[in-house]
Amino acid sequence: MTGTLFQGGNRPLWLATASVLALLAVPAAAQTGAEPPVVPAPQGEPALQTPDVSTATTDAPAVTSNQQVGFAADNLNYDSDADVVVADGNVQMNREAIQMRADKVTWNRKTGEVVAEGNVAIANPEGDTAYGDRIVLTDTLRDGVVENMLVVLDNGSRLAAVKGTRFDNGNIELENAAYTPCPVEDNAGCAKNPSWQIRAVKVIYDKAKDKVRYKGARVEIFGLPLIPLPGLSHSIGGGATSGLLVPEIRLDRSNGFEIAVPYYLRLAPDRDVTITPHLYTGAAPMIEGEFRALTDIGSFRINGYGTYSSVVPLSGTPSQGNDKFRGYLESAGRFQLSPHWSITYSGRIASDRTFLRRYDITRDDRLRSTFEVERIGGQSYLSIAGWATQTLRAGDRQGQQPVALPILDYRQRLTDPVFGGQFELQVNTLAIGRTAGQDTQRAFAGVRWDLRRLTSLGQEVTFTAMVRGDIYHSDENLLTAIPGYRGKSGWEGRGIAATAIDVRWPFIGEFLGGTQTLTPRIQFVATPQLKNLDIPNEDSRAFDLEDSNLFAINRFSGYDRFEDGARVTYGAEWNYSRPGFNINSIIGQSYRLSDKPSLFPDGTGLTDKTSDVVGRTTVAYKDFLRLTHRFRLDKDNLAVRRNEFDATIGSRSTYAVLGYSRLNRDITTVAEDLQDREEARVGGRVAFARNWSIFGSAIVDLTSANDDPLSVSDGFEPIRHRLGVAYDDDCLSIALTWRRDYIDTGDARRGNSFSFRVAFRNLGF
Repeated sequence: MTGTLFQGGNRPLWLATASVLALLAVPAAAQTGAEPPVVPAPQGEPALQTPDVSTATTDAPAVTSNQQVGFAADNLNYDSDADVVVADGNVQMNREAIQMRADKVTWNRKTGEVVAEGNVAIANPEGDTAYGDRIVLTDTLRDGVVENMLVVLDNGSRLAAVKGTRFDNGNIELENAAYTPCPVEDNAGCAKNPSWQIRAVKVIYDKAKDKVRYKGARVEIFGLPLIPLPGLSHSIGGGATSGLLVPEIRLDRSNGFEIAVPYYLRLAPDRDVTITPHLYTGAAPMIEGEFRALTDIGSFRINGYGTYSSVVPLSGTPSQGNDKFRGYLESAGRFQLSPHWSITYSGRIASDRTFLRRYDITRDDRLRSTFEVERIGGQSYLSIAGWATQTLRAGDRQGQQPVALPILDYRQRLTDPVFGGQFELQVNTLAIGRTAGQDTQRAFAGVRWDLRRLTSLGQEVTFTAMVRGDIYHSDENLLTAIPGYRGKSGWEGRGIAATAIDVRWPFIGEFLGGTQTLTPRIQFVATPQLKNLDIPNEDSRAFDLEDSNLFAINRFSGYDRFEDGARVTYGAEWNYSRPGFNINSIIGQSYRLSDKPSLFPDGTGLTDKTSDVVGRTTVAYKDFLRLTHRFRLDKDNLAVRRNEFDATIGSRSTYAVLGYSRLNRDITTVAEDLQDREEARVGGRVAFARNWSIFGSAIVDLTSANDDPLSVSDGFEPIRHRLGVAYDDDCLSIALTWRRDYIDTGDARRGNSFSFRVAFRNLGF
């Protein structure tokens, strides 16, 4: 039977079912998550399993007015004596895109009571669906009771309760309720228990405050009540609200047992603060705070740590009763002032050299603070920047650390109207100051011209020409320990000119079912003799010949040194590819045509006229395998001076990461960052069962005294290792990690540490 019910008297039937929808949907709408639903709860608890009721379609006719209710039912009976209307047998109703199904609907016109029974399901236009065994509404139609209710949101989150009541003032109260955003079915469609859920004795929705409060709430993980949540409350607006976050637990030798309980404070839709007290059994308490903000033009954050304790030097023991403030502050932000102009900054500072290691905040041994103002145009670029560095390394003097302010770099590209090439104009300035070291100021202006052409034989030829004029001023030069970096005090000038021809000739053909490309390459570079050693060296210090800089016009990494003389560089690149598989390899060498002594330190591969041989090979197979090998061979005896190997093997769930590096550069003089070393790295993860995995990593120092006289390693010195077990699904992440450090750094002592981490995904409050 089908038909249209019009509003009658002061008891419209559909208004009753719409009130039921409001009763069910309001408390749950605040929950967020992603994934379908949850398994039936244990006996006596609210069930989260979805009833087998379809609400996607309805046979009820469409209505033409919001005062009409479309309905369909197998039977419709009216008892005129009792004034009761009964619809039964697949009852379907719709109004304003809201749909309801039930086995039976009874409307007592005398009492005004409306009762829907048997597999009741109500769906709203947003995609949320409410289920209940029995729904009763009073004649006011503003309050009512739902028995054994379940609400399934469009994102799959679920809220179930044994009983739900809506009062005249719009407040709602749920008894013995449970909420979860986790799936309750596996990929095969079989029922399973949710990874986690929140259970509460009572859930109260305060309409006036638009807020939900929980009484007796607790988090259950795999059905075990593990984490109580006293005082839990949240807004139903769908956004973040203030409250406690999930605690973090650690145990290590330096600090003992640690518990951190973050508190999130929502200041405004675009402002928030997180305050985290860290309590230790073996150290003084520490407070952590983070402030984040969005503005109309960008965002920024400020994060800090603070405590009051003794400072342990990098070597030795602290004196008693020498407690003082210790902490760390960092901030970063980016602001887009206009489509072309932007400002970026980051700042980091620590109270002492061992604080960050002691509390395992970071293992960085240098903290760099920067700012940059950029303008990016169609053919131009302007950068105004500065930076400063705080060293945490043992033996480094803070007074020797440079402060660069300002750094200005401007570039403009112009099309060559004669030959069709491209010009690039550049102006650059730099001022470096030190509190107990050399000060240097630099400025230069230059122009570079590039022209690329293809010959009839398929050769790619690139012509390059450049000129540059430099001016330097420096003082306190003798405070720089390495003479080659000092330059001459006072004012110094330098003119640079360079020309280059670079020729590539690719040959392409089929090979073993794929395509291979062999590209021989030769480059000629000529530069007049330069007075490099009169110029201070601030940005071209650490150097090593490798495949990435072999064909560079200037193989130094910065501007303060420029490779002069004439040279020829030659090599070849080979690439083989087929679906899912690729091999890329490059090898090359250079030869200096002039007899002028090299600027490069011994052991860098460019000391003599003939350079060492460098190369790289990369092998990739789909997403399963990636191998990279870099090498440098001695030109005289082919001894391996650099040998690096990195490999990633496996899938996302089970994989291994391997790394090995050995630098045997045969350096005869000590220079910055050029010491020989040998190191092995290994890491990986093995998935087992469902969603479980074991993970680990280790770093071993293989450097011996034969490689580096300053090394304290015996040739096999573990640095640290990590081993843990984890559970990860689309709703929950748990990890237990054991880490062991083998090196003392101030008050960060060697030894074992344990951490336990729980992350609830899709937790919307």
